[in-house]
Amino acid sequence: MQSLIETRLREKLAPSQLSVIDESHLHAGHTGWREGGETHYRVEITADAFTGQTRVARHRMVNAALTEAFDNGLHALAVKARAPGE
Repeated sequence: MQSLIETRLREKLAPSQLSVIDESHLHAGHTGWREGGETHYRVEITADAFTGQTRVARHRMVNAALTEAFDNGLHALAVKARAPGE
């Protein structure tokens, strides 16, 4: 799942900085969690595509890029999206 997330974000948003962290272990027993993890991730991303966009628009761009991941079991995503220089 982590590889899929990284690949799709690089393809769709061409980030200059990208960090994808599996935080599934922090959510064991919570809604959406499953044995083996890969359900809850944190993404920190910097991309030119976010310049002039609101925080909500940036999150929507990230979520749209990750439709395949959500369709394949990604349950929750925490996003910190920045434009260069922020």
